[in-house]
Amino acid sequence: MTDAGHAVYRHAQIILRQMDQAQADASAAGNSLAGRVSVGLVPFSSAATLSVDLLAETRKRHPGILLHLTESVGQTYSQMIMTGRLEMALIHGSGPIKGVRFEPLLSEEFFLVAHPDFAIEVDDKPVSITALDNLPLLMPPAYNFVRRAVDTAFTRTRTNLKVVGEVEIVRTLTRAVSIGLGATIMPRAIADRITTESSKPLICRMVSPRIEETLSLCVSDHTPLSEPAAAVKDILIELTARLKAPRG
Repeated sequence: MTDAGHAVYRHAQIILRQMDQAQADASAAGNSLAGRVSVGLVPFSSAATLSVDLLAETRKRHPGILLHLTESVGQTYSQMIMTGRLEMALIHGSGPIKGVRFEPLLSEEFFLVAHPDFAIEVDDKPVSITALDNLPLLMPPAYNFVRRAVDTAFTRTRTNLKVVGEVEIVRTLTRAVSIGLGATIMPRAIADRITTESSKPLICRMVSPRIEETLSLCVSDHTPLSEPAAAVKDILIELTARLKAPRG
């Protein structure tokens, strides 16, 4: 698509969304918020654990809002916001990216999750990255923010990152780690999910030097949110704030 085509496509998406919102507002006749709101939640992050709560709270507080949730590893959410396909997203990073605005909400610490067969001691203290040299790891692909953060940490400590499998499905990752096919390094919320859903006890320890990524709310910097979208944004910020509670 040409640059002109991209510009027309973005405006068309905005116009279509505004038409849908106008129809929803007319149908609601001022009784309650109504309309479709699209939200992207980046996989392999705390954002991915909020989908059910976001859906439940939105239904409870604003039943007239039709919430569309996306959790995809193959699409760039900031680009989808710029083209009008999404209204907001929780993503890793803090920008800047032209066309979107970032609001940092949470700093996610990363944890090693491993089967006891890998001889990682049970300890409340962080495990050194250098102690993980050549440990078989299951990670997302190289373009994923989580993988990039781990790659950078291993490079800085001159530790060999041995990735034996690239997995983009948390359920598959949980099963693979549970049977000892490899360990993984994930943000706290995903590490907790893996250890909770595993059929076997797993080792879960923070790594040192600390690996962390910023989770930010991303919205368009030129298209204001509709009233329903603003209401969903408030709920999303509220739910994300709950994740800041101390681990334990």
